[in-house]
Amino acid sequence: MADASIPVDLFNPGQVFACLGFLEAADVLLGEAEGGFDWSDKADVRFELSANGDKNPFAVVLDFLAAAKVSAQAPRGSGLSTAKWGVPTEEINSNASYPFPTPQSPATLPAVLVASEKAILIDHWGDATNREAAKFWAGSGGYPGAALARDTLDLVRDSSISDVDDPFAFCKPQSSSFRFDWRRDYIPIDAGFSPNDHGDMTMMGFPLVEILAAIGLGNARPKRLHKLEYRYSAIGRTAVRGLYAPTFLRAALGCSTLPFPQRFFRMQLGWPGKENQARCITNITEER
Repeated sequence: MADASIPVDLFNPGQVFACLGFLEAADVLLGEAEGGFDWSDKADVRFELSANGDKNPFAVVLDFLAAAKVSAQAPRGSGLSTAKWGVPTEEINSNASYPFPTPQSPATLPAVLVASEKAILIDHWGDATNREAAKFWAGSGGYPGAALARDTLDLVRDSSISDVDDPFAFCKPQSSSFRFDWRRDYIPIDAGFSPNDHGDMTMMGFPLVEILAAIGLGNARPKRLHKLEYRYSAIGRTAVRGLYAPTFLRAALGCSTLPFPQRFFRMQLGWPGKENQARCITNITEER
């Protein structure tokens, strides 16, 4: 087993989701992954990750992302495709298991990341169960999630490996995102202007947070209170209790009360454009 840690801001929900993304990806790529948050030093909160093998599990995940190819999955005969956005579409036999009912458009087709004969599925945005889909980007018939995943990975192809010690600090100009990292987003009426109106202004995004958060929401979601308010939580390690299996961190993200050190947060969202389209995170508070 190998373990390592990275800094994390618990008041950035995208980073918390991305920690679960590291955990989920390490479990697929290496097996026996465990994780936990350590806030014993308030000035240096960290997420710790352990998995099989002797390699740094964060580095293994970043290597996978740097090499991964993206495709979409569609039910056979559905006629849905992301080819016009430059993302190949794989048709799944109707007898095979498909994660949710056939979408109305290509926008929410599942995305699959593949490298070194390993595959990681991103499909939370099409969830049709009673769980919240946590889809903050806009348009049921617009730019597909698979294309956003491809664009996001393109930003980290040459840079992710060097950011293994602090991956959430890695930033690059990013025109669109899943809207998980609130450091990039804004509401024009609050900011007083729109960068879209200024051709010489480019928004800096955090692509590693974005893609890992999308992976992290595969098996867990924050608890929705209403369209513009959510809760999430994190569980911390202690000297007695070490790291946790993925099941416990998933349950914590959805705000299940667990018998471990636990912190709860609320995130407020707003409409950067038309109501009931894209949402962006505007404020985070910790519950006392």
